[in-house]
Amino acid sequence: MNSVEQVMTESKDRTEASGVWKGVRQALPIVMGYLPVGFAYGVLARKVGISEWNTVLMSVLVYAGSAQFIAVSLLAAAASPVSIVLTTFIVNLRHLLMSAALAPYLRNWTRLQQALFAFELTDESFALHARRFPEGRTGTAETYALNVTAQLSWVAGSAMGIFGSNLIGDVKPLGLDYALSAMFIALLVGQVRSNMHVVVAALSAMLSVGFMLAGAGQWNVILATVCGATAGTVLSFRNAAGHSSSGRSNSAH
Repeated sequence: MNSVEQVMTESKDRTEASGVWKGVRQALPIVMGYLPVGFAYGVLARKVGISEWNTVLMSVLVYAGSAQFIAVSLLAAAASPVSIVLTTFIVNLRHLLMSAALAPYLRNWTRLQQALFAFELTDESFALHARRFPEGRTGTAETYALNVTAQLSWVAGSAMGIFGSNLIGDVKPLGLDYALSAMFIALLVGQVRSNMHVVVAALSAMLSVGFMLAGAGQWNVILATVCGATAGTVLSFRNAAGHSSSGRSNSAH
């Protein structure tokens, strides 16, 4: 290897190492939420009789917080495997919307890279990627580091819940479930950049609650997301049209 190739290799290594650390740092807010919620999942899974290995394997292979909690509840109620699969499938349908939103930024990635990215995509990591990708920050090292750090924290929380299951009778009094809501609020604040974002976020939240009270069940999130995104798109086009007509009027004068 000549000196030029060596310099280029060292520069590439430093860039990738820098990207990894950037991804890890960005994932820290998710880690703070995943550890306590993963702990709660681990405790509940052990309480309904799921083995230690299967509890951890679900966090490694399934890696879907709400779906895992629902699966544990259905297992506790002795639901059929078909019911569990269908219910978790419906709950995770929102991933189709999230993947569709990020797909245009990953066109230069290989199918394998896209598949690995999609496997570790969650609501929380989506919120961060939706802000990173439009800025051109689509480096694989930084992106995978963010995703892997988040999942490792979820697995670690699940493992801690297994060890703590014998010491805790009920996790509800501890308020650990609020950690997930608090994390979503923190991520949402970072996404809000205009008054329209505030309106769409508030509208989506109200619609989600309304659909749930109307009996939509787990569909409330998907329905509210579609309605909120549609409203945001309509408002964006109207604002763009208004600015365009205002610009033409000013140029005419």
